[in-house]
Amino acid sequence: QCRFTVPVCSVEGSGRVGLQLWLGASGSSSGCVLQNVLNFFSGVRYETNSLDFKVRVDGTVYAAHHVQMPSKQLILMVTEAKKKLTGFASLFPKQPKGRKTAAGEAAPQQSDTLLPWRQHQSANGLRRQKRDWVIPPINVPENSRGPFPQQLVRIRSDKDKEIHIRYSITGVGADQPPMEVFSIDPVSGRMYVTRPMDREERASYHLRAHAVDMNGNKVENPIDLYIYVIDMNDNRPEFINQVYNGSVDEGSKPGTYVMTVTANDADDSTTANGMVRYRIVTQTPQSPSQNMFTINSETGDIVTVAAGLDREKVQQYIVIVQATDMEGNLNYGLSNTATAIITVTDVNDNPPEFTTSTYSGEVPENRVEVVVANLTVMDRDQPHSPNWNAIYRIISGDPSGHFTIRTDPVTNEGMVTVVKAVDYEMNRAFMLTVMVSNQAPLASGIQMSFQSTAGVTISVTDVNEAPYFPTNHKLIRLEEGVPTGTVLTTFSAVDPDRFMQQAVRYSKLSDPANWLNINATNGQITTAAVLDRESDYIKNNVYEATFLAADNGIPPASGTGTLQIYLIDINDNAPELLPKEAQICEKPNLNVINITAADADIDPNVGPFVFELPSVPSAVRKNWTITRLNGDYAQLSLRIMYLEAGVYDVPIIVTDSGNPPLYNTSVIKVKVCPCDENGDCTTIGAVAAAGLGTGAIIAILICIIILLTMVLLFVVWMKRREKERHTKQLLIDPEDDVRDNILKYDEEGGGEEDQDYDLSQLQQPETMDHVLNKTPGVRRVDERPIGAEPQYPIRPVIPHPGDIGDFINEGLRAADNDPTAPPYDSLLVFDYEGSAPGTRTDDYLNDWGPRFKKLADMYGGGEED
Repeated sequence: QCRFTVPVCSVEGSGRVGLQLWLGASGSSSGCVLQNVLNFFSGVRYETNSLDFKVRVDGTVYAAHHVQMPSKQLILMVTEAKKKLTGFASLFPKQPKGRKTAAGEAAPQQSDTLLPWRQHQSANGLRRQKRDWVIPPINVPENSRGPFPQQLVRIRSDKDKEIHIRYSITGVGADQPPMEVFSIDPVSGRMYVTRPMDREERASYHLRAHAVDMNGNKVENPIDLYIYVIDMNDNRPEFINQVYNGSVDEGSKPGTYVMTVTANDADDSTTANGMVRYRIVTQTPQSPSQNMFTINSETGDIVTVAAGLDREKVQQYIVIVQATDMEGNLNYGLSNTATAIITVTDVNDNPPEFTTSTYSGEVPENRVEVVVANLTVMDRDQPHSPNWNAIYRIISGDPSGHFTIRTDPVTNEGMVTVVKAVDYEMNRAFMLTVMVSNQAPLASGIQMSFQSTAGVTISVTDVNEAPYFPTNHKLIRLEEGVPTGTVLTTFSAVDPDRFMQQAVRYSKLSDPANWLNINATNGQITTAAVLDRESDYIKNNVYEATFLAADNGIPPASGTGTLQIYLIDINDNAPELLPKEAQICEKPNLNVINITAADADIDPNVGPFVFELPSVPSAVRKNWTITRLNGDYAQLSLRIMYLEAGVYDVPIIVTDSGNPPLYNTSVIKVKVCPCDENGDCTTIGAVAAAGLGTGAIIAILICIIILLTMVLLFVVWMKRREKERHTKQLLIDPEDDVRDNILKYDEEGGGEEDQDYDLSQLQQPETMDHVLNKTPGVRRVDERPIGAEPQYPIRPVIPHPGDIGDFINEGLRAADNDPTAPPYDSLLVFDYEGSAPGTRTDDYLNDWGPRFKKLADMYGGGEED
């Protein structure tokens, strides 16, 4: 038999009913009926969340079969299906009647009053205190609407009949934060909750109840009170993200994992309130099926459920996912949604295909890096990915490798490019077969398309090519010195344009020594001068010339060729003695002169050389001797015991080893000088060796001293004369001195200065008294004479034309011997010039000699020359 009591029954808003049921036994058999506490639900249909309990239509709760109750409590959810009202019942195991507690006492009937402290009296009258009760937890539903404060339980001590007791509670929620969630009436012991509870904020409280007397003395030991907040479904599931991004390869098989969505519920996860279940609400687009994906209701894993994912048709799916608590019960649970974006990733399931089966192009010959054709392809895979990137290759038609195909990274086109020049004369056209593939391999089961190959026709156009010399550089060998006009070789070029009728003309491009000529028509090379191997234009015995071959095409083309002439040496250069000058002591056996020879030729036309002295003059072999050292060197030394210091020209004959040999007589200037004990020429000896004796040197030194003395005396005399000239007083003012001056006149005729002269002196006087009475001599007008004046010749009273020349010469001589005359020409004024009668002629000027020839020509009466 089962006995149930309902000590507490509280109703929460929104149709939810909270019940506390005490189960009268630790177990209940099938059909055991609970007390009818839900009779206010009569006439409706009820459901529970447990298969162990059922609810009849009258609201009776009963056990469907034998139930093993938990040790603490069982929370049962009862739902009214029509009005969607939900109630909760807490079932606690209860000791059966008459069953002893751990202390041997029978458990009292449960009521809303707790007596945690009980006193018992023994048979002999002594009191024996038993252990305290273990107070069952107090359950408080969260989110209660009140009214508050709401009584939870009453705590009493059985000593309250004897003394006045004061009750109090301590702990979190009472005197510790959060403060005053619970309160107790200190007199009656009734404990209250003061505000709605929130399980998500705090799920349980641990308080201690105290009983003291009026003096504050402890009457009973503190009792532990455990208060549990009963969870209500007041929180919706919340997704971690509102938008989830996932991807799946196209063509994936059903069951392929895509992504996971997660929602959290703040309610108790051990109850249906916090148990979240997932489902897919909608899928966009619904192609090729409206159910392409499914979701695990418990884990949130999204997987494919149907085949047919094709990125080329649908690149992205948007899936709305709903999370519902109450284990996914859409009628009672709370829900929330999130968006899952599923991207279909590309796989290489589409081979590239040419847009046409044939392509064509054209290329000029001899051109490289030229794009001759563009190959276009179509690929439905993801652009600019390895599944789309095209790779082209030539599989036939180009055995010599003239072409390659490069991929345009932007357009994916294939650019057929010339990498090796083509020759029109060899190939006029190419027929290529090309294939295209992707950078990434094709997906499994996908085969290459027939349209992945194509043909490319490339035609070659002929252009005018330059003539070329088949052998370039061309080398010929010949001896130097061949005569002018000798034919050396034919240096001809070849025109590669076999299908063009063109003529080739030749010309010189570079001929440094101007030694060669070329025939403009056939390219025959002849000599224009004698070729000399010893010329400065020869480098390593090779002479190099460059020639030009040009055709008459449109436009003309030309090529160059180099001719190298290796000149073989002949013995055409006589050896030259080295050195040209030397120095030796005047006594033999002190030192010698090492001599050698230089020859512009090369072996075998050079050494060994032969050195010998000529027999003429005989003094050479008498004074000198030559000793051979080796094929290139010899020594020149004195033969006699002493040779006077000086410079000697010693002729030596040098002969080379050519065939035929050439010889040359060279002169070496040898300075013979006195030497010291070390065999070195002394300073005096070096001077003596220049060719002058000691007496001659002394005479030269004396002459130099005398010459310097004379120069010094002359300078002193010139300075003295200059000083005397400046101390003399001039007869006329320096400004009136007309010597070496240029006088400017404003008008024709003489200036004012000229009027100071007595022009009458130029006329023949009527009488000779003033002449006869005048002091003899010539009067100077530029300087007053100092001292006695010399005696100048006196002109005869009646001059004769024949005496004028003698008279002028004597006056000139007197003036030259006048010590008072300055060292420059002076203007002399003579006492008498004579006068010519009106009928006089000037023929007598011809008799004055050659000095007056010009004057006689001008004024004489003779005939002109």
